[in-house]
Amino acid sequence: MKTLHILKSEPDQNTTTLMDILSKETETTVVNLYEEGVDYEALIDRIFDHDRTVCWW
Repeated sequence: MKTLHILKSEPDQNTTTLMDILSKETETTVVNLYEEGVDYEALIDRIFDHDRTVCWW
C-alpha cells in the first residue's frame, strides 16, 4: 500500500506522530504545500498513484 501525506503547514509533534502511525508498513510520500515551487500537476499524478491520501491542515 502507498500512502501520500499532503501538508498545508509545517507539522507539529502530534501531526508527525499520527503520520508515523498511518504510514506503518506502507510506502510513504510527503508533499509540503507550505514550501515554494510545488508542482501541482505532479501532485495530481501522485494522488492517483497512491492507494491512500491524507491531507493535513
